[in-house]
Amino acid sequence: MRIFIAIVAAATLFAGAARAETIRVGVTAGPHAEIIEVVKKVAAERGLDIKVVEFTDYVIPNQALALKDLEANSFQHEPYLKNQISKTGWKIVKVANTIASPQGVYSLKYKKLSDLPEGARVAIANDPSNGARGLMILALHGVIKLKDPNNVASTIADITDNPKKLRFVELDAAQLPRSLQDVDLVSINNNYAVQAGLNPAIVEAIQTGKRPASMAKDEAAVYTFCTELLNTKHVSDATFQAAKDLVGEKGVVDLMGVMSWYQMVSMLLNVDRYPLPDGVQPELRPLN
Repeated sequence: MRIFIAIVAAATLFAGAARAETIRVGVTAGPHAEIIEVVKKVAAERGLDIKVVEFTDYVIPNQALALKDLEANSFQHEPYLKNQISKTGWKIVKVANTIASPQGVYSLKYKKLSDLPEGARVAIANDPSNGARGLMILALHGVIKLKDPNNVASTIADITDNPKKLRFVELDAAQLPRSLQDVDLVSINNNYAVQAGLNPAIVEAIQTGKRPASMAKDEAAVYTFCTELLNTKHVSDATFQAAKDLVGEKGVVDLMGVMSWYQMVSMLLNVDRYPLPDGVQPELRPLN
């Protein structure tokens, strides 16, 4: 796993030799890509030209490195690297440490792990190390039990107790955010979660009925527009203009259309009061 500290060290050496060099560094979209852009500027000041190659999955960056299409990459943790090497025999090595993205569990239906019903479908990564991280989170919170809760190579076969009879779905890590609509719970690496717009702090704030403290300009404009319209039944000229400037007039029209659709659906459900089947938890929860 060739990573940032190694890149900066190489930059120092090349600068000392007073000659420009170019290296290709593979990163995944999200935090790693953002960090390498800063590293690239520092390296340029020291005579090293970095060409950033961005990937959307975890497999190709190591493959490209092994095939010498890259000189370095930065995107993975050590258990994943070791697993890849053991499976492929690739002659790649770790040379330094860099950031590690945390992993979290997300649901559009349930607020707490204890709310998961029997037979709930849970999506985890299909690569052993990241899949193990998802299982370890569940074990840490007592949802399942593993043979060894500290084993970073745990698989579904290592589950010794599954009282809720959870059904596990293994998917490519990059596809996990897209599965939120189809399953009850998803364990997602933070870089993919953020890339998919699932900033944990923003999710938590909205879930508790609070304005998120940190949003991009377009997110803030849309949030203000929606909450002002829902709470006051109209929007001020300033709020309308701010949304229009960032998403365009068509974007504002689309936004109102989406809001109207969900308002209509909500009213129909509230009036109908059709009972849920026994044992099924409501997918929509009141805000705290």
